[in-house]
Amino acid sequence: MIFDGDLLAERARLTPGKLALVAVETGERLTYAELNARAERAAAAVVATGVGPGDRYGILFHNSIDFLALFFAAAKCGAIVVPLSTRATNHERRQIVDDCEMSVLFTSGDFDVAGIGCRVSVSSESDARQATPATTPHSPHATPEDPYCLLYTSGTTGKPKGVMIPKRQLWWNGYNTAVNWGLREDDVSPIYTPLYHAGGVAAFLIPIFTVGGTIVLHRTFDVAEVLRRIEREKATVVLGVPTTLKMLMESPEFASVDFRHVRWFISGGAPLPHYIIDAYQKRGIEMKQGYGMTEAGVNCFSMTVEDSRRKAGSIGKPMMFTEIRVVDENGAEMPAGDVGEMWIRGPHVALGYWNNPDATREAFDADGWLHTGDLARRDDEGFFYIAGRKKEMFISGGVNVYPAEIEAQLVSHPNVADAAVLSVADETWGEVAVAFIVGDATAETLEVYLAERISKFKLPKRYIFVASLPRTPYGKVEKPKLREMLDVSS
Repeated sequence: MIFDGDLLAERARLTPGKLALVAVETGERLTYAELNARAERAAAAVVATGVGPGDRYGILFHNSIDFLALFFAAAKCGAIVVPLSTRATNHERRQIVDDCEMSVLFTSGDFDVAGIGCRVSVSSESDARQATPATTPHSPHATPEDPYCLLYTSGTTGKPKGVMIPKRQLWWNGYNTAVNWGLREDDVSPIYTPLYHAGGVAAFLIPIFTVGGTIVLHRTFDVAEVLRRIEREKATVVLGVPTTLKMLMESPEFASVDFRHVRWFISGGAPLPHYIIDAYQKRGIEMKQGYGMTEAGVNCFSMTVEDSRRKAGSIGKPMMFTEIRVVDENGAEMPAGDVGEMWIRGPHVALGYWNNPDATREAFDADGWLHTGDLARRDDEGFFYIAGRKKEMFISGGVNVYPAEIEAQLVSHPNVADAAVLSVADETWGEVAVAFIVGDATAETLEVYLAERISKFKLPKRYIFVASLPRTPYGKVEKPKLREMLDVSS
């Protein structure tokens, strides 16, 4: 049945001797056959704990071969894998353990999991290397619609929700990304963002494995090491988020690294400021921008290198077999140029939220459309642009204001390194903007600068200067934390 089966085993069958993985910290270089064997041993270990088909098992590791082996083990034993954040507190992890009724958590000795609420199995990379080969447990028949994993959202707006990711979604994302982005079997791509996040697993890992390319896996994000490895391993396609791309370009090594093998960089996770695009283009690097979310793919748009130049700031056109609508509050289609909520429909959309029918009904309608909560517009050529989050839009003096528009102008100022905008209540206008600024600009200079670029009603009424903005590992500003800072400073 289409999109059923075991992706890693199939790749190991087709190109067993091809280099699949370079583990930077341990120095291991595994072929597809060797990585698949590790996943088979991991599946046997999962089954040995009493986990059966449909049961949930957790994995808590930094980026590592252990993580990958246990993630791909789910296809071999029929259980549902649940990656946990390495940055979360035990309280946050217990919420997930309880929500999904986790049977066992596999982890390394790097984390304190006392009182986690389920059985714990501790292993290490050396344990996995020394383990004797195991017979792969027989995986019972599963349909493409059965959940493969639960990926819990970051919880920046409330309690994390477990997105039910079926095999169909994972494998379709792999094929469609490879085809639409033009990935090749000779592509080499670094992963330095967390694998527990949808972007780490689905943005490039599965698409690269689909075409038989090579992943260079970093345990954590080390700017100098990432740049060295891009040069040493002759990386060809590089995924990042605006925060990490900015850190790379500000590194002393950026000016001298040999990028001759890189076909392009691509940014996702948050809107990409134009000054970052300009900095990479000055080094002769093509920069694309994509869009995705845990509930949809994660890859939903694509663009050519040529289009990325002339449509800077766009996320591109929808990938093949991806339907996009931009709608008003009543679900009516918006004309080109107007901002509305973006809806997505296609074979890469998730099943819904685990154990949360109310949230599922709110986001996934009966016709298969995912209501993303993101505001977007499309131009006359069919290219899309993100305008911000629906819940962040506010009304000032009866007019809609989108914080992302103000933020984009703020970060274009040469003395602003980062910026975020919130709305606050105002007796006269209803709501007004407050800007959080990282950099050495002044409120007076920013007021003059913005007044030439955006309408008066959009101008922030207050500027708060901070050392840094709280962000998730994938670059999204954690605005609830900014709200707490605002309350304290008021």
